[in-house]
Amino acid sequence: MSKKKPYEDENTTSWEKASRWYNDIVGEEGHYYHQHVIFPLLSDLLKTKKLDLSLLDLGCGQGAFASVVPKNYSYTGVDISPSFIKLAKKTHQGIASRDFHVFDVCSEFDLKKTYSHASMILAFQNICDPKALLFNVKRHLKQGGTLILVLNHPCYRIPRQSSWGVDEEKKIQYRRIDSYMSEKKIPIETHPGRRTKTTTFSFHYSLTKIFSFLSEAGFTVANLIESVSDKKSTGKHAKMEDRAREEFPLFLTLVAKVL
Repeated sequence: MSKKKPYEDENTTSWEKASRWYNDIVGEEGHYYHQHVIFPLLSDLLKTKKLDLSLLDLGCGQGAFASVVPKNYSYTGVDISPSFIKLAKKTHQGIASRDFHVFDVCSEFDLKKTYSHASMILAFQNICDPKALLFNVKRHLKQGGTLILVLNHPCYRIPRQSSWGVDEEKKIQYRRIDSYMSEKKIPIETHPGRRTKTTTFSFHYSLTKIFSFLSEAGFTVANLIESVSDKKSTGKHAKMEDRAREEFPLFLTLVAKVL
């Protein structure tokens, strides 16, 4: 009997089976929030006059971030999905400072080099073993190296456990949180509303747990940045919706250093 590849296991957190659906949404340049919120922030965080820097992008998908990484960085993207890596190589073919590999970031892999920086953009919460991931990242970072994690905000954006509500008396939109401290494995259906669906998973951890994972792997958190949406509403509820956007951040970015 042939051994299953990592992305073929029914319990995998790989997005291989959902790669076409995800690529239709994100494309080569990233979705709206990549372009307007996340990538500008990361570009600022990576901005430096130093030369010969290197970045390892974990769970890189189809390599959208590779297009905006500053030119003084060499870039390596890894993902468990062969379809994503195939798309990434096609988009960035011929660019010597951009390369891509199929690896399971929760298992040991060897790129035969160490990096000054590593990033993981909106993929950490799809990883079944975050501690294994972080130990693997540390192996590939230089002493004093930097890890940047971009998360869907774990306090306010918990699948099936958070939602919007409206208080008509106070004329405000509020965020309802039904669960936070409990760890959860939450199934996420792609192609909602269609007969053919693919299930992926989102793993929820509290900030306490995420910080403990980082600490156990030998990282210290140097910065924490919360990012709100820049969209604006129209219509009769625009004022309350815009206020709510400014109060409840969509994303949380953690900047951690190797101890």
